[in-house]
Amino acid sequence: MDTNIGKKGYFSYNKLFKLLIDKGIKKKGLCELAGISATSLAKLGRGGNTNTEILCKICCALDCDVGDIMELVKE
Repeated sequence: MDTNIGKKGYFSYNKLFKLLIDKGIKKKGLCELAGISATSLAKLGRGGNTNTEILCKICCALDCDVGDIMELVKE
């Protein structure tokens, strides 16, 4: 059994924040558009864990795919 699963990389949400800048949307505006809390968005800013429902709401609000807002960074 491989116990190193998930320990060789992490998800980065830098693409989300770049997309917000490109679209001229502030974080508060995204929260309102997507129907998510500021706490949920702050978790992403810190590289924290979130659930797929939050990611789906963000993608629907921004009319994009999950690959447009996050990426796997391998260490």
